[in-house]
Amino acid sequence: MSAGTLAAAGVAALAAAASPGASAVAHLGDFPVVEFRRYTIREGERQHFADYFESFFPEAFEQLGAIAFGQFLERDHPERFTWIRGFHSLDERAVVNGAFYDGPLWKEHRTSMNDILLDSDDVLLLAPLAARGITVLPAVDPVREREGARGIVVAQIFAVKAGEVDAFVAGAGNAFASCRAAGAREAGLLATLDVPNNFPRLPIRTDGPWVVWLGIVENEEAVKAVRTAAARTARESSARLRGEPEFVVLQPTRRSRLRWLP
Repeated sequence: MSAGTLAAAGVAALAAAASPGASAVAHLGDFPVVEFRRYTIREGERQHFADYFESFFPEAFEQLGAIAFGQFLERDHPERFTWIRGFHSLDERAVVNGAFYDGPLWKEHRTSMNDILLDSDDVLLLAPLAARGITVLPAVDPVREREGARGIVVAQIFAVKAGEVDAFVAGAGNAFASCRAAGAREAGLLATLDVPNNFPRLPIRTDGPWVVWLGIVENEEAVKAVRTAAARTARESSARLRGEPEFVVLQPTRRSRLRWLP
């Protein structure tokens, strides 16, 4: 995907966008530049990493003009912590990251984080496809949501052959519809952004193209149904893929914005 595609990329019409509280985040705008960040954490330390992250960082990114769409524990990989960050533009990605990583908050807490963080280089730089970007959901309400974020997020990650992204997405349309019919609220359809890394201190993957589909489901039964529907995507699109798709079950951490809302 080229940088020019961003001009036409808006925020997706996520089914949950009409949920209570959506108007409270309208002023935040769109975040069409997305980092899908998968970290490897030292054994036994993942929950500690999540606690540090949620205690200090989501509001810091928001104050700087970025957003933490959500943060998750990967269900099938006990060492994995995944989070998704958004920016208003490529230029703002460089500005915000510079302000954050050179700022006082990160300098105060980076040792605690880095001591238990083994790898942070598995990062996809993405942008929305067909105006199906990630909608900003309201922050978890500490009074009304005392138990924290509900639901489960699922990600389908596709290694697409060069030049085949548009054809892949067109061909996978029915399969994605099957995932929605199985109980998933589509939370975004994105592809790797083919531009130079304008903040080299944070590496990004260059082995694309990749397509990422995100969905939010209410319960385990829905996860199983969506997994079955996702297998259809793999079967019907194999000719346009470089390898087997990855189906990732993401458990929202307590304060993750991306979550199931009634």
